[in-house]
Amino acid sequence: MPAMIPFIRSPNDLPDHSAILNGAPNVHDIFAVSTCISAEWVNVAYQSGLFPWYSSGEPVLWHSPNPRMVLQLKDFKYSISLKKRLKQWARQSNLGMRVTINRAFEAVITACAETARLGQEGTWITPELAQAYIDLHHQKQAVSIEVWQHDTLVAGLYGVLLGRMFFGESMFTHITDGSKVALACWVEYLQQAGFEMMDCQQQTEHLTRLGGAPISRALFFERSAQLMQAASPDWETMSAHTNLLSFYQH
Repeated sequence: MPAMIPFIRSPNDLPDHSAILNGAPNVHDIFAVSTCISAEWVNVAYQSGLFPWYSSGEPVLWHSPNPRMVLQLKDFKYSISLKKRLKQWARQSNLGMRVTINRAFEAVITACAETARLGQEGTWITPELAQAYIDLHHQKQAVSIEVWQHDTLVAGLYGVLLGRMFFGESMFTHITDGSKVALACWVEYLQQAGFEMMDCQQQTEHLTRLGGAPISRALFFERSAQLMQAASPDWETMSAHTNLLSFYQH
């Protein structure tokens, strides 16, 4: 029998790994419903293998897909055109391109919410959801990667950082290859910081081309739980990087 989806009033009532793995099958991969969302809810959810995904006017739906799309960082695929773009932006200072960390979190999440996407009407990044991630950022648990052209923000991504595990949320770009460059620079930084895996949530053709692959829910829970136990990078040192494109100058 399909599982009844519980309506919950506290983040402490979100199902844990065991409840999700051992519960009745859930064809929609939704394991809880709430009317609230906050930084505390999101933090507990990620540690439970869940993430929020819903539309404006709906209750908050807490998802745990099976399989789960992840990127093993060592498997990131650089296309020939992306390699060329990275080297061009890194070496030609007159282009004014920079990639930074945590310089404009609110601007990045706002751009992710407002940027039109092919085949999608509206956005799942509601004001309440955005505020939850902004609060997580203030608590040093959500990060943004920004791509600048001179002083203009032209691309970026954001997600949650717990221990040595990064949970990607969304990205945007206003220029060709902007979000790919943001992701490539972030992957390189994470690898140098000792990270192994990034959560990508849902399987897409775009992520597959970049090296993403699905793994079982059980394996995702096991590996992410281990990685979240490790110490996170120093926040101030991480945020002080002036240009991640320096990885590609040589």
